[in-house]
Amino acid sequence: MRSKLRLTALAAAVTLLAVGCSRADAGDSPDAATDKGAAAELRLGYFPNVTHAAALVGLDKGLYAKELGDTKLVPTKFNAGPEAVGALLGGSLDATFIGSGPAINAYAKSNGEAVRLIAGATSGGAQLVVRDGIAKPEDLVGKTVVTPQLGNTQDVSLKKWLAEKSLTGKVKVTNLENAQTLDAFKKGEVDAAWLPEPWSSRLVLDAGAMVLLDEKTLWPEGKFPTTVLIVRTQFLQEHPQTVQALLAGLVGSIDAINADKAAAKESINKQLKDLTGKALKPAVIDRAFGNITVTADPVAAQFPQLAKDQVTAGIAENAPAVAGFADLGPLNDVLAKAGKPIVDAAGLDQK
Repeated sequence: MRSKLRLTALAAAVTLLAVGCSRADAGDSPDAATDKGAAAELRLGYFPNVTHAAALVGLDKGLYAKELGDTKLVPTKFNAGPEAVGALLGGSLDATFIGSGPAINAYAKSNGEAVRLIAGATSGGAQLVVRDGIAKPEDLVGKTVVTPQLGNTQDVSLKKWLAEKSLTGKVKVTNLENAQTLDAFKKGEVDAAWLPEPWSSRLVLDAGAMVLLDEKTLWPEGKFPTTVLIVRTQFLQEHPQTVQALLAGLVGSIDAINADKAAAKESINKQLKDLTGKALKPAVIDRAFGNITVTADPVAAQFPQLAKDQVTAGIAENAPAVAGFADLGPLNDVLAKAGKPIVDAAGLDQK
């Protein structure tokens, strides 16, 4: 009897251990216990920038709405990453296209709980443009340089670069909305700006700025994540079907852009006119489009360096942890079903 009881207890212990292990292995991945089926609505953030081409084209052509079916799509425009992060962490947004810097901050602010990186959208498309007479980094001493918002992707990139050039404290860095930067540059109120497309192209073609640095020259093979797609972890857990539909729309949008760039530019310009009241000149959108790569790959291998850059830039005291940030399983499922190569999480999916 005692032997039988011991065997029963051992079996129970093994069962509990197995359950515990399976839960630990599962981490934050959706499962049957949390899956609530398709969401009633999906609140999606994006910016009126060419670097958000995959969002703009997909919205214009109805590709996201088509994949979402009965789920109501609620697009919401933002002008800079920190604003979108506030909405996401506040629960008024479900997913958003966003820069890599604010994406990392959203993950760090929530202690790695609130959001997950689920896809890329754009690589490249950011430049430091300057007025005449500035030909080298040292010429920026005493000058005013603008980024879109404190702590946004370009703000971190600029401040890290200034630190590496021993220019921290010698250059005045300020933040303006992109449209205000264009006006300020024309008036001579600012001397340089580190901006995403199409604003760097607008300063070059509409205001006579020159390119001092293209950010892609700072990265291996010129690849770095300018725009990615993140989602609230709770939404991912409760509505994995809806997230996969969103990702199917993303892949469809990227396919449409790469299949017909002329049509994609028309879609982007239409969306920009609706959102900002003004379309881009053909030369501006051509130049801007030539500086980006539209891809679902978030270039995950660069995120540890991006986190360290925040320390170099003086934005953070310690590099934000990015382990466990990515959940690319849903994207890779979509890619595999479409017969496309899957993307590498580069260990960013492991804590």
